[in-house]
Amino acid sequence: MIDQIYFPNHVQAPGSRTQPKPETAGAGKVQTSFEQVLANKLPSQGIKFSQHARERLQTRGITLSDNDLKKLQNAVDSVANKGGRESLVMMGNNAFVVSTKNRTVITAMDRDSMQGNVFTNIDSAVLL
Repeated sequence: MIDQIYFPNHVQAPGSRTQPKPETAGAGKVQTSFEQVLANKLPSQGIKFSQHARERLQTRGITLSDNDLKKLQNAVDSVANKGGRESLVMMGNNAFVVSTKNRTVITAMDRDSMQGNVFTNIDSAVLL
């Protein structure tokens, strides 16, 4: 039987703080969230295409060059940095609905498919 309790950190009595209070700690410094710091440290991730988007690209004959993919990725980065979650990215004669949270193209359309279409559930748009 164990008759000792191990406390890895020194236990302080309530109200006896030795650390500075949060309102005075780092006065004058801008606080950034962990998510922002992490996003700035991680390399920019590529974008993915959902199964639906891949089917639309194929059936509508939309091809993307490496340069187009870089533009699309930069657009997603820009929207994400401004807090957008679901964005419409217009690039040439094509439109892409993109989720910035998981960096995924949800659907893709060519000019003919856009005619008379209403884009819903987006909070931003990028024209390239």
